[in-house]
Amino acid sequence: MPDRPPEPDAGEGLPTATVTLKPKRARPFFGRHPWVLDSAVLEVAGDPADGAVVDLATHDGQFVARGLWNPTSRIRVRLYAFDPATRLDADFWRGRLEAAVGLRRALGLDDRTAAARLVNSEGDDLSGLIVDRYGDYLAVQVTALAMSHRLEQICDTLESLVAPRGILLRGAERGLSKLEGLHLPDRLLRGTAPAGPVFVEEHGLRFGVDLAEGQKTGYYLDQRDNRQAAARHARGRRMLDMFCYSGGFSVACAVTGHAASVLAVDSSAKATALARANADLNGAARVTVETADAFEKLDALAAAGERFGMIVLDPPKFARSRATLDDALRAYHRINRVALGLLEPGGILVTCSCSGSVSRDDFLEMLAGVSQRARRPLQILECRGAGPDHPVSASCLEGEYLKCVIARVP
Repeated sequence: MPDRPPEPDAGEGLPTATVTLKPKRARPFFGRHPWVLDSAVLEVAGDPADGAVVDLATHDGQFVARGLWNPTSRIRVRLYAFDPATRLDADFWRGRLEAAVGLRRALGLDDRTAAARLVNSEGDDLSGLIVDRYGDYLAVQVTALAMSHRLEQICDTLESLVAPRGILLRGAERGLSKLEGLHLPDRLLRGTAPAGPVFVEEHGLRFGVDLAEGQKTGYYLDQRDNRQAAARHARGRRMLDMFCYSGGFSVACAVTGHAASVLAVDSSAKATALARANADLNGAARVTVETADAFEKLDALAAAGERFGMIVLDPPKFARSRATLDDALRAYHRINRVALGLLEPGGILVTCSCSGSVSRDDFLEMLAGVSQRARRPLQILECRGAGPDHPVSASCLEGEYLKCVIARVP
């Protein structure tokens, strides 16, 4: 692996420094919250290297937890162990990865013809690491500097546990990479790369996944069960799928749900090419795919007096942080307001947010405002999240980022 930084503390996993908290700031960490922000730090005793193991202590010297240090990130320390006897060594990381993979096997999500998330960062007590399996290939995404220093250990363990044909590294979001001080270009880490799309099965359907250039790690695995939930409402309806990406909702609603027709729209030509290919792969002739700006297309459909029996809104992340929350809620309000006007009586709205900074309550309050402004009632049928391969830690509820609301307009 070229240009890989040294792996601090890889052998021993013992602390090289102690990070002391300001008074009255320890309570969340005694509750096992994994993120220690810079604003909570009083001082650092020692000179830890980037990614080094450190101990966290109260202002009066009481041990709190053990974690990994990042001097440039707003998250100064990511916590992984809450027992002073625990070493963050190779055996520790292997144990965490074994537990994560074992959970997916227990859930029946180890079918090599399908896809699943094997490691979900904080949800698997592996803050800063995401691993998705697509058939015989793994896509790894690192969102913490300290995890980038341990990629060799991680890949060794993944190879022994999963035996993939190849492990590919997918870069984190540009803004996050800058905040964490990460410089990780997409590349092959182990084995061989697929020559083209990797084909996976999902609830009896087949999808091609672009592991080299696709969004996220190649596919939106978190919406797998929500696509089937939406399909249950699609029968006989004219459907609009906005921000369709590779056509997951469109294909599920057309083939499994027996929608009368589907118009799938995305602004990315690469995404719409994938959506067309996936529709063809599943014989979904009733799916029409169009490349267009979603906001402009919604306005054009409204101006033309179009009506649909079902609309899916699955936009990209509108809020990168709480600082941009108001702008994000305005964007969600706008697209949902227009969509509500396009729905015929009895129509179904499937509306989603993948912005972690937008809480479930924020999202539902936005929908209440849309209903009031449109003077059309909304019956909320289901409030859904990600599938069970995306577990959320009760100590870090920020990991519950996905909201999927299925509602009806009477």
